[in-house]
Amino acid sequence: MPTRARVDEFIAVVESGDHAGAIERYYTEDASMQENTSPPRVGRDGLVAFERGILAQMKEVRSKALVSVVEGDHVMIHWNFDLVGLDGKTRHVDEIAMQEWRGDKIFRERFFYNAAKA
Repeated sequence: MPTRARVDEFIAVVESGDHAGAIERYYTEDASMQENTSPPRVGRDGLVAFERGILAQMKEVRSKALVSVVEGDHVMIHWNFDLVGLDGKTRHVDEIAMQEWRGDKIFRERFFYNAAKA
């Protein structure tokens, strides 16, 4: 079960822009991520590689956690992301992340957002 301090640490790393590093440090080796109703991606190394691929398409990513709730092994985070592509266009993503933690690491995460706007 994560502590409030551990979740706040994770949020700070993401807000600093180190998205791939956050996955490396805060996810279990067998972690999974799922975008809305798409099939989950499984395995930390693959998750890191996927994140680096997305980041390579961006000039800048601004991340802000608006609200987070820790309830036992479950964490919910309301994120706002501004993604500035290499073309200079900015996309705003308003997202809810639902996480299941195993000890002090994320085991399963699912994202909910309006895919038409992402």
